[in-house]
Amino acid sequence: MTRSFTLADLGWASDFLRQLDLQELAATPCRIAAVHRSRLEALSAAGPLSLILPPGLSTGEIAVGDWALADGARLLRLLERRSCLSRRAAGTGAARQLIAANVDTLFIVTSCNADFNPARLERYLALARSAGVEPVILLTRADLVSDRETWRERAEAVDRRVAVRLVDATAPEASTTLADWCRPGQTVALAGSSGVGKTTLANALTGAGEATAPIREDDAKGRHTTTGRHLHPIAGGGWLIDTPGMRELRLTDAEGGIAAVFDDIDALARACRFTDCSHRTEPGCAVQAALAEGRLDPGRLARWGKLRREDRHNSETLAEAHARDRAFGRMVREVLRDKTRRRDR
Repeated sequence: MTRSFTLADLGWASDFLRQLDLQELAATPCRIAAVHRSRLEALSAAGPLSLILPPGLSTGEIAVGDWALADGARLLRLLERRSCLSRRAAGTGAARQLIAANVDTLFIVTSCNADFNPARLERYLALARSAGVEPVILLTRADLVSDRETWRERAEAVDRRVAVRLVDATAPEASTTLADWCRPGQTVALAGSSGVGKTTLANALTGAGEATAPIREDDAKGRHTTTGRHLHPIAGGGWLIDTPGMRELRLTDAEGGIAAVFDDIDALARACRFTDCSHRTEPGCAVQAALAEGRLDPGRLARWGKLRREDRHNSETLAEAHARDRAFGRMVREVLRDKTRRRDR
């Protein structure tokens, strides 16, 4: 039997209503539950909808969790998002790939084994912060280790402001542990590597029974069992957007999120004598001073610099990237010509 939901159940709020003009009040508000190649699945107060896209709009511009207006089976337009999780798409282009929209909390899932990686956690935290989404770190497979509190301390050390929960995804109380973030009308998303227990945790939250795959013993990594993004109702209220395991999370337009995660280094950088300080050899560099005095961890500084460089590169438009490549090519050709002239003299 198909469950029925009110707009409030689905997460509808006054800031979405305010985006409608008088003519659009007759349209049907709906929430995107799945994105396929040429059609969309959506949920509305009147029931499920299968929508066709209007001319000029592609599925790449739509994220699971989006709110939209529909007229029968026709999508009219998307509403402005409260939040949007995205990354740079795979390949050499500069396109942005949408992950999920209108998310309140991002559950960053890792496990108490070789998958645990502070640098990866910082990357996911920057993703959440840049989108204005509350991050929560979930440690799975905690039931398989004896030093649970050591793992908790390691996770808390990544960012003291972020809540950390140890979760046995197979236990009945898994959903109770996360109840604070799974209230009616709220939306959570799961993100993390393959094999950390996202599908098992999703099953615990939604009451579903999707298949799971074992992890490899040699590197604690698993195979993908979630192949797409879907909006699922959580048994006790709220909504879950599951995501496939990400082999690569390339940040884009995440400068604010990186600054929020590394706010201690960001504050030091703003205290440098020169506004364009590279934090290497310039005099009056507050970052290098903190490093020399032992107030700043070199590894954390290196990760901050790496994420900033990556974000600047990935945030370039395709035209900017081509212009940069052309300029570099001209420079190389000029150097080669100069060498040829000197050799022929």
